[in-house]
Amino acid sequence: MKVLRVFVTSVFGILLSLSSCEKKSVTDTVDSVTDSDVTTASDNGLAESVFGDVENIADQASEGQLISFIPEVNFNDSKPISHQKSSCAIITHDTTSSPRLLTIDFGTSNCLCNDGKNRRGEILVSYEGRYRDTGSVHTISFNNYYVNDNQVMGSKIVTNNGLNSSNKINFSIEVDGKLIKANSSDTIVWISSRTRTWEEGDSTLINWLDDVYSITGTCSGVNSAGVSYSANITSPLIRALNCRWFESGTLEITPQGKLTRILDYGLGECDANATVTISGLSFPIVLP
Repeated sequence: MKVLRVFVTSVFGILLSLSSCEKKSVTDTVDSVTDSDVTTASDNGLAESVFGDVENIADQASEGQLISFIPEVNFNDSKPISHQKSSCAIITHDTTSSPRLLTIDFGTSNCLCNDGKNRRGEILVSYEGRYRDTGSVHTISFNNYYVNDNQVMGSKIVTNNGLNSSNKINFSIEVDGKLIKANSSDTIVWISSRTRTWEEGDSTLINWLDDVYSITGTCSGVNSAGVSYSANITSPLIRALNCRWFESGTLEITPQGKLTRILDYGLGECDANATVTISGLSFPIVLP
């Protein structure tokens, strides 16, 4: 999803301005800055993005289309995705097996999709009941599946809980996942327990681009440096399928032995701007 880039020059500017303060305050500030674990936030963002997109791909493929992931279309950061069908993947739907099996095959060579990501390999969806059916369970797994040359492994289980108290369809989502990073071969472990609520667009069966979801819950894992961490959504993450980023919401991330940092995605704009706050110090970040 989103790699955090902290502006170090701003940090040093803050430290210099505090030179007249008492020694304890300066020390606390330095500890806060040196404890800004970009690796943990980056790895968690990558896992969040990859496993979130997997579900969107599976949902759309179940209707025989992949309109949010088409290749060879210019993706402008400020504009929604064009509404076209995908020629990138082959969708095979076995409706005679029990449970039924949906296969999304991106081929053996990288295919550049509309969200700017290269994909190859297969996403496998085993299910009983349609995505919109209360009580349906979809289990997602992978066969040599890669996103930007990062290998995706593990499983994702999506259960339709039906309507909540606000008459909105919601899903329980459990992920037991692993990513092997392309450049370093380091491993990210990502364990997630979430609730995904269909806020808008559920009445338009064909047009996925008007869909908006909110996500709540927790996750934990081990980053690529071998450091364990936990994370908790403190304000629902809002994702519209016609935007490449979360538009709002906050997430607390706590690496083992380090301070909690707060990632804030903003107030609802579809842009690449967010902030990370560590021990009261906030830094602007640009999301890729």
